[in-house]
Amino acid sequence: MTNFDYLKSEKEFESFVDIAITAEKVFNIDIGTCVFNCRRAMEMAIKWMYSVDNDLEVPYQDSLYSLMHTDEFRDIIGVDLWRRLDLIRRYGNDAAHTSNKISENAAKLCLKNLFYFTDFIACCYGKSYQAKEYDESLLTNQKSKNIEIEGKEIKLNDLIEENKALKQELTLRREQQHRDYVPKPLDLSEYKTRKIYIDSMLIDAGWVEGKDWINEVELAGMPNKSEVGYADYVLYDDSHKPLAVIEAKRTCVNVSKGRQQAKLYADLLEKKYKRRPVIFLTNGFETRIDDGQYPERKVSSIYSKRDLEKLFNLRRMKSHLNYIQVNKEIAGRYYQEAAIKAVCEAFDKRNRRKALLVMATGSGKTRTVIGLVDILLQNGWIKNILFLADRNSLVTQAKRSFNNMLKDLSNTNLVEEKDNYNAHAVFSTYQTMMGCIDSIKDEGKKLFTCGHFDLIICDEAHRSIYNKYRDVFNYFDAPMIGLTATPKDEIDKNTYDVFELENGVPTYGYELSQAVKDGYLVDFLSLETQVKFMEEGINWDELSDEDKRIYEDTFTDENGNFPKKIDSSALNKWVFNNDTIKKVLQILFKDGLKIDYGQKIGKTIIFAKNHEHAEKIYDVFNKEYPHLTGYAKVIDNYINYAQSAIDEFSDPNKLPQIAISVDMLDTGIDVPEVLNLVFFKKVMSKAKFWQMIGRCTRLCPYLMDGSDKKIFYIFDFCGNFEFFRMNKGNASSNTLPIQGAIFNLKFQIAYKLQDIAYQTEELISWRNELVDYMVGKVQELNRENFAVRQHLKYVDLFSNPDNYITLSYEDSLMVSQELAPLILPDEDEITAVRFDALMHGIELAFLAGKKYTKGRTDLVKKVEDISKVSNIPEIKAQSELINQILHTTYLKDAGINEFEYIRKKLRELIKYIPKQHIRFDTNFEDDILSSEWHESNLESDDLKNYRNKVEYYIRKHVTDNPVILKLKTNKPMNKNDLNDLEHVLWDELGTKEQYYSEYGDKPLGEFVREIVGLDMNSAKEAFAVYLNDTNLSENQIYFVNQIIEYIVRNGVLKDLSVLQESPFTDKGTVVDLFGDDIGIWQGISGVIQSINQNALFV
Repeated sequence: MTNFDYLKSEKEFESFVDIAITAEKVFNIDIGTCVFNCRRAMEMAIKWMYSVDNDLEVPYQDSLYSLMHTDEFRDIIGVDLWRRLDLIRRYGNDAAHTSNKISENAAKLCLKNLFYFTDFIACCYGKSYQAKEYDESLLTNQKSKNIEIEGKEIKLNDLIEENKALKQELTLRREQQHRDYVPKPLDLSEYKTRKIYIDSMLIDAGWVEGKDWINEVELAGMPNKSEVGYADYVLYDDSHKPLAVIEAKRTCVNVSKGRQQAKLYADLLEKKYKRRPVIFLTNGFETRIDDGQYPERKVSSIYSKRDLEKLFNLRRMKSHLNYIQVNKEIAGRYYQEAAIKAVCEAFDKRNRRKALLVMATGSGKTRTVIGLVDILLQNGWIKNILFLADRNSLVTQAKRSFNNMLKDLSNTNLVEEKDNYNAHAVFSTYQTMMGCIDSIKDEGKKLFTCGHFDLIICDEAHRSIYNKYRDVFNYFDAPMIGLTATPKDEIDKNTYDVFELENGVPTYGYELSQAVKDGYLVDFLSLETQVKFMEEGINWDELSDEDKRIYEDTFTDENGNFPKKIDSSALNKWVFNNDTIKKVLQILFKDGLKIDYGQKIGKTIIFAKNHEHAEKIYDVFNKEYPHLTGYAKVIDNYINYAQSAIDEFSDPNKLPQIAISVDMLDTGIDVPEVLNLVFFKKVMSKAKFWQMIGRCTRLCPYLMDGSDKKIFYIFDFCGNFEFFRMNKGNASSNTLPIQGAIFNLKFQIAYKLQDIAYQTEELISWRNELVDYMVGKVQELNRENFAVRQHLKYVDLFSNPDNYITLSYEDSLMVSQELAPLILPDEDEITAVRFDALMHGIELAFLAGKKYTKGRTDLVKKVEDISKVSNIPEIKAQSELINQILHTTYLKDAGINEFEYIRKKLRELIKYIPKQHIRFDTNFEDDILSSEWHESNLESDDLKNYRNKVEYYIRKHVTDNPVILKLKTNKPMNKNDLNDLEHVLWDELGTKEQYYSEYGDKPLGEFVREIVGLDMNSAKEAFAVYLNDTNLSENQIYFVNQIIEYIVRNGVLKDLSVLQESPFTDKGTVVDLFGDDIGIWQGISGVIQSINQNALFV
């Protein structure tokens, strides 16, 4: 008898039940055969489900992997059951394709997981299901004679043909009976169970148990009674020398619990084999590494053997980077060499794993990083390099540059090449790399494992580091270099924070102002022009009589009304005014830089607001300048062969001279011949604005009638310079996709509904609906996707409805960061989804006691639009609700129940709102309000100045700089200490002149003390004779304590006049307190002077 015998009563299950029975029967004969048949039975059962369920559509190929990974299949079985099946798949593959020995416990778990799967099928698709419990004791009772191995394989197409008559019936049965299924949550509290999941992770990384991976390795010399310990896992190289030790037993709950034990194991292995192994701490979901070089850190997975062997090989080859020789042919400019040396110092001397180079567009960031790669290769620091960018053109340019300058370095562009994955330099977009991580294999094993690369270069970090591809960086465990011209500098999404740097202080910076001074880049002048309509809008009462009549004819609606004003935001969005564009073009042709002795406008980029705006500019240009055929061209994502259009514009000998661009030319192209930039749109991001300006900064010899390009012009018609002068334009927050935003809103609502005020039957039921939805959305996530794997801890947590019972505010913050960005979209009408987001926002605002006027206004507007098409039966059916919202106080008086009622009743009606594409082409006479030329004013840069760098250094090195520590703890300085301070502040961080410019003649020790303050214990020690003096009064001791607190905060107390103010005088003045004990006051004053003196060297 087996656990699967009861299934034989259902004739429909015969295609897989016999294989399942066979798997259990051979358990005592051959573990590998047992596991292999578990996989076969599971595969046949999955194929059977596809053959009988209308909701399951066969994917492009019917491999087990493909069938398991469709969203529909995952939705039906749920995340926990899917994880059980994936374990069977992994171990089944191992049994089928290798000779690796599989443990008895793993086989038992495969059988148990298979039972839960077939039990699910019986419950959902069976005619007369009765709940069963898995009985492990049956395994020991199996007879091991004359077992016939079921060998018949049925093709999926045959099954589909055989069962097509059952499809409708069984699909309906599953829909009805699925609700009765009781899920069997995974219990991973037992180490032996969790170990199996850790084993599967090792298998996925290519390790072979019993060969290069050994369990329970006995190690003598542990500090316990038996003096023996057993390492959970030891990973070996081919010569059986340990590469890594893994501590898992004590890390089931928290990985940190096994830290000391793993260290002791590593100590013993190092003593025995003369090489210290890498330490991994894992509980199967979170993994940390201690590689002996860097501080312990989180990694996405355990390294493969190839990764670890490479790590040790590089460690043997690695040499210090103190005396490097930069190849001048690659990076010959002084700042490029300085940047390379700064990164080398950060990596070597300061043991950092991340560096950020902030270098002006056109200053040679790519050359700099190639020079750096050359140094790191020569000195044995790296072998495999990954270069990432967010656009194909940047990837192509970078690969071409590397190929030209490092000819011996094998390289590949994943975007274009599909046959050279093992190259040492891999160039890719983020999107392409995300697809390759899970799919590319080498000799049957995953190639791009987490330790595959030794250096990651992130190009244009200001654009790419904040978007959805950040999981790429979390997956790969490698030192990283960011390249950018304009870093974002905001607290919650700060480039500097990503690279673990102080805000505004990159590893190295070379700015546009310095590049212009050095003659490596070109400066600019800007003409800032205010155009009346774009500043103030179109006011009817300010138009001429003729234009007023045209205005009325154009904008009067069906009721005879017309707006008195068209807002400026409508310009170039749905109102396109010919004369406004004419005046912009006239200014460009009048004042723009020209070539060919003034006969031809220089290469020009016009940044348009949208495609319609670009086309309108193009149309007006052709009408105003018909003799300049081919001079202007629209270059944006709407045109075919856009790259060829860019190439033509980039060629100085070809037309067009004017490129009208929407986004495509904003960043990432190099056209040194460009002389004029026209901002015909607002740019809200300062980072993007400077990138756009960077299109023009490159040198171009002999461009200006035999002279070199020395300047370019910027024509700003939208107030961008003024906007950024007002310190606006910080980077916008990373917006969640609509499905993630809705998940986030639902979670916050569920959190709010826990309040006692909402414990009604209706609202409790609604909260349960929200939880069911959220659990389902989390369970449908593909756990094999590397991005999801980065957040498995939270995926597992919120796959379980029990974890929604009591939610905290911290949970809501964590979900918005960890889970919401992963959520997959529903197959729903997008207009309904957006309406859901609107209503959930209104509901959440109500629960938080806020009005959310904008949301309610948007709701009324949508309801008004619905009411205009009430002839549609579905809308007519809701006419009562629509009238209540529009014509009564229903919305004003509504509560949470009413808002949810509105959402449910109206969400499917939003799609009927007519999609109007309103556009008006006008030709009202516009005016130029002002036009002023400005110099570039490049001195005001974004990098932190000398003061910030110095103060950051001092605060950061309080404990590890001996001189700063002396000053902090009130120890006197000597001459050597002063020399050390001068070296740091006047040589390493800046110059003596910069110090005196910022701080005057303030002594260095006093300056440092004022920043770090005085250690509290040191201060109390200095005043101990008075604090412990039992003859002092309570008020006198209070006075002494106030002095101590002041000096602890400020470092010194030089101006004794502060003692005449509160809080020092709260218990009396100095005369009141010490008039009769002047000797005590003199002693206290002497201690103050002593503390001040210890901050000086005389």
